[in-house]
Amino acid sequence: MASLREKTVDFFGKAKILYLEKANQIAGEDSKLQKLLKNVGERLNAVSQNPKVQTALEPILIFKRMIQAHRSGKFKVSSKTLGLIVLGLVYFVTPIDIIPDFMPILGFTDDLSVILAVFNSVKHEVQDFLNWEKTQA
Repeated sequence: MASLREKTVDFFGKAKILYLEKANQIAGEDSKLQKLLKNVGERLNAVSQNPKVQTALEPILIFKRMIQAHRSGKFKVSSKTLGLIVLGLVYFVTPIDIIPDFMPILGFTDDLSVILAVFNSVKHEVQDFLNWEKTQA
């Protein structure tokens, strides 16, 4: 039986294959990044009461702030990190994915796995961002 880490890596790999091209297109165009942020906000409003979503809420909010800071030029996010963050957020806002979101219990499992895998992949840059953010208050 596969471990949770192996399952997460497998989900992340499948999501990356399915969404990488779209993520790169979005990451390269400011208006598309802005639209993605709007879609993420709408999606969070729609599903934020779901207990499964609560575990990924903070990483999603951090990702939104990182993109906003990047777009404004206040904090530079590497292109690799930006691409991965966009990948995770695109997967989150897309209702049709590996496990459709309308399925009870399992519906958000893949979304959360992808978000958490992205978060773990870019945690050093996330930490740099959070440290930078503290200096901005």
